[in-house]
Amino acid sequence: MYSYQSLPPPKTILSAAASLTASALLFKTIATTLLPTDLTNYLSSSFYTLFHRLSAHLTVVIPDSDGLTPNHLFQAANLYLGTKLSPSTHRIKINKPENEHDLIITVDRNQHITDTFQNIICKWVLKTEQLEFVNSNSNTVRSEQKFFELSFRNTHKETVIKHYLPHVLKTAEHIKAQLKAVKLHTVDYSGTDYWSSVVLNHPATFETIAMDNEMKAWILEDVKLFVKRKDYYRRVGKAWKRGYLFYGPPGTGKSSLVAAMANYLKFDVYDLDLREVQCNSDLRRLLIGTKNRSIIVIEDIDCNVGVQSREGENEGPDKDDKITLSGLLNFIDGLWSSCGDERIIVFTTNHKERLDAALLRPGRMDVHVEMSYCTYDGFKILASTYLQVTEDEKLELFQVVKEALKKVKVTPAEIAGELMKGEDAEIVLQNLNRWLQLKDES
Repeated sequence: MYSYQSLPPPKTILSAAASLTASALLFKTIATTLLPTDLTNYLSSSFYTLFHRLSAHLTVVIPDSDGLTPNHLFQAANLYLGTKLSPSTHRIKINKPENEHDLIITVDRNQHITDTFQNIICKWVLKTEQLEFVNSNSNTVRSEQKFFELSFRNTHKETVIKHYLPHVLKTAEHIKAQLKAVKLHTVDYSGTDYWSSVVLNHPATFETIAMDNEMKAWILEDVKLFVKRKDYYRRVGKAWKRGYLFYGPPGTGKSSLVAAMANYLKFDVYDLDLREVQCNSDLRRLLIGTKNRSIIVIEDIDCNVGVQSREGENEGPDKDDKITLSGLLNFIDGLWSSCGDERIIVFTTNHKERLDAALLRPGRMDVHVEMSYCTYDGFKILASTYLQVTEDEKLELFQVVKEALKKVKVTPAEIAGELMKGEDAEIVLQNLNRWLQLKDES
């Protein structure tokens, strides 16, 4: 073993290093001058390959675009790494899109981010490169390209590419969905895709929907199961969609349940009023214009005379200039329904008995949900939401309401209207009981 005393003097070490550097430069000059270009490139490539084989780490470059096409992986990594910031991160970027609710945090350039996946240490850094090129007018054009460098041990190459990067993509999609503001789309023939949109600010949630608790829990579990079964739908050869029928008298919360589903899933809502659609071909164009992860709502399906029955579809000279039941069935269950993934179609009606049996079968309306008159469970939710009181706090008044609801058919909307008439819970509940008594006597 060498001791410190056995090492050469520092002056000798520096002299040797300078000599070695000079020799390397001399060799490079001789190779460039005397050796053929092909041989020089071959030697350089061989040395480069040997160096990287001996290197313990691999670096993956992820550019922001491939020419004019944005790189989806770059965008996903940018969003993903915004959730992996550490105290050592000194610079971040914050963006607030006009129609979104939350701030979007991403990393800035030259900021090193370390992430761990299956005990693999992955080091990220965002860099930029200045590019110059001469356009057709002989003008020099300068641009900037951004790219991520992802470094990890060479032995983990397969795991990083096959598992870690797909994990980044999937996590980024989830983050994007959580940040997304739900939009309500309505038919607009002046647009290129026949739709116009506004932000859906409906406050309904599964917690505030006034309906039977067991039914509500069942619907929520059905929705959860649907969104995680992409591979299942592919395996059984079915389009990844689900159809719901909400039926019952007006004021029972059909539209609010749609809004609660949209807010929970972060799905856009496409409100399709068939009375505004001119013909079957327009119906197909509207379907193509909808996006994945959306809820298509066809309200009051029983009010659309053309789709109630298949009888008389082929009669008359203008049969191609109207919506028919066959056209609607192709929209929800034919080949056109496969033009997209993760879609929910919701039909609402006040009169289920008016609908053609062809519409009601599974595959079109998979789940039938009866939106009934207000139950005691529904009333307790409304009282908690509107008056912020519970059964334990006003037990006697609640029990009077419970007995009245067994005899009187009133909708949640009617109960909510009564609860909004004051702020003193005691007085409001007393007035509600008097109102229910009058309804029972009439």
